[in-house]
Amino acid sequence: MSERTSRKRSILSRIVRRIIMALYRFKGWELDGHLPNIEKFVIAGAPHTSNWDFVFFVGATAEEGVEPNFMGKHTLFQGIMRNFMFDMGGIPIDRTKRSNVVEQVAAEFEQRDHLALVIAAEGTRSSNGEWKSGFYNIARAANVPIVPAWVCNEDMVLGFGPAIVPTDSYGETLLEIARFMRSKRPDYERYKVLEAQALRLIEEEKTNA
Repeated sequence: MSERTSRKRSILSRIVRRIIMALYRFKGWELDGHLPNIEKFVIAGAPHTSNWDFVFFVGATAEEGVEPNFMGKHTLFQGIMRNFMFDMGGIPIDRTKRSNVVEQVAAEFEQRDHLALVIAAEGTRSSNGEWKSGFYNIARAANVPIVPAWVCNEDMVLGFGPAIVPTDSYGETLLEIARFMRSKRPDYERYKVLEAQALRLIEEEKTNA
């Protein structure tokens, strides 16, 4: 699944990266916190409210000297788009394979020396603030930490939190993330929903224990 070649980046990907960095700097985004100095991790970002979110994440991670990766349908990595998708950090996911998404991405982490995988943890822009568990399952399977990333579009600030090692309790892990997010934006409604989700999951885990 990895694309390992010594070729130069495609012209299109170089142009797109320059445009992204120009937009990021033109908009005047500020960075709060730094990415950890580790080789592999999952960046779980929220809220996901705009198609521009990934653009600003690419800009912010580039400021930190990190090139982020993302997951995409394997069909996007074919034909004339193949090199471009790999050059932009894409990881092809084949949902027709017997192995599931978590297994495929965990295998990618195993094969690479460096990988910073960006995941929009809410799943969709229409989310009420609750997070899907995919980011957690991938981090657990790959044995890598989770770095929470928060965004404030109003103030144009994007920040990174500390690396959090996921435990065998999704609720407890989510609560640690939620409390970090709320420390940055205490009154933001989606982060309140996230904290409530974590507390509910902890109670459910206790009941089912």
